[in-house]
Amino acid sequence: MFTFITYQVSKRVAVITLNRPEKRNALHPDVVSELITAFDTAREDESVKVIVLKANGEAFCAGADLAYLQQLQQNTFEENLADSRHLKRLFELIYNHPKVVIAQIEGHALAGGCGLATVCDFAFAIPEAKFGFTEVKIGFIPAIVMVFLLRKTTEKKAKELLLTGNLISAQEAVNYGIITKVVDKEAIAASVNEFISNLLHQTSATSLTITKQMIAAVQHLSVEEALEYAAQQNAKAREGADCKKGIAAFLNKEKLNW
Repeated sequence: MFTFITYQVSKRVAVITLNRPEKRNALHPDVVSELITAFDTAREDESVKVIVLKANGEAFCAGADLAYLQQLQQNTFEENLADSRHLKRLFELIYNHPKVVIAQIEGHALAGGCGLATVCDFAFAIPEAKFGFTEVKIGFIPAIVMVFLLRKTTEKKAKELLLTGNLISAQEAVNYGIITKVVDKEAIAASVNEFISNLLHQTSATSLTITKQMIAAVQHLSVEEALEYAAQQNAKAREGADCKKGIAAFLNKEKLNW
């Protein structure tokens, strides 16, 4: 089914792995299409509660395939716009995905690859991984990724990254809000699995989905609009099966099994 990625589901976790190590997992339309298909598949699979995005090889993702970018220079504006919207669809899909998405980063994440790390809900990285938006150094722009970076960090920090194209360490990426936690390579898989286990067994899938959707939605609204939206979501949640189950279990001192 896939050529440039792998897709596996086990114990309510879908693992999507970039599998183009000889090209440093660089992005081109076929890779993007396969990622969209994988994330769509996970969205429709009711057995999946959490998604992990990782990569084979030394790099997590080097960003856009430069050979492909060179080909695009022969395209019309309309053709380039269609290609850009294709990439936009992937980032939008991950950001608005109803399942929690965790990046497990064991190599450099640059340009669009850093964008992938940024758009995920959580990201774990090894200390050796470098991060950065290097587009301005090759005469390109970090257009789509900046939309999500500005939701993770301040405008000042975003400008430092986007306008200089400089690379930062994994620990610095934590300070910028891109990375959740830095973990040694030999421990990262176990750390991610422990984090996933807590989500799987201690949280409601319905609550995760609604809360994630609300986080995205309220940022577009005025305070008054956001509060009204929140009040309505609050009222709906009270009627939900998961809320009834959770409150009953708490009052009866029963252990919940989500």
